[in-house]
Amino acid sequence: MNNQHLSFTKDKFTVTTDPGFFQLEAIHSYLSQSSWAPDIDAETVRISVQNSLCFALLDGTKQIGFARLVTDYATFGYLCDVYVLNDYQKSGLGRWLIECCHAHPLMSRLRRIMLVTDSAPWLYQKLGYHPSNRPDFVWQINRPDIYRKNEGK
Repeated sequence: MNNQHLSFTKDKFTVTTDPGFFQLEAIHSYLSQSSWAPDIDAETVRISVQNSLCFALLDGTKQIGFARLVTDYATFGYLCDVYVLNDYQKSGLGRWLIECCHAHPLMSRLRRIMLVTDSAPWLYQKLGYHPSNRPDFVWQINRPDIYRKNEGK
C-alpha cells in the first residue's frame, strides 16, 4: 500500500485521500440515511473507511462528498459509498470526484473496477463503466437491510 496521499483542487473544492481530512461523523450521517446502507452504525463506517482507499470531497474544510474504493491494491477495486450532498449536486462535483478517483495511480493498474448503482448509471457510463448484465456473470449475496434493527428479536 502507498502511504502517499493525493489531493486535487478545483476552485474552492478539494478531493483528498488524506484520512486526516475525513469527517467520519459526516460520512456516517450521510450513509446511515442512504438507500444502500440505511441505519449503518458509526463503528462499521469507521472500519470500512480505515480499510479502503477513500476520497473526501471538501468545500473548504466542510466534507460534502465521499467515495470509497475497496481494493487489494493489485488487481481489483470496488467503488462504493459515492455521494455528494444534495446542495452541491448538479454542479459537476460528482463527476469530478470520480475523475479524481480514476486519476489515482492505483486505478490504472487494476484489472477490474466494479460498482453497483441504482441512482446514477448515466454518470458512470460517461466515465467508462459498462453494465455487466450478462446472465450468470456477476453473482452476489445481498443483504440490503443488514444494518436495520431487527424488530421482534
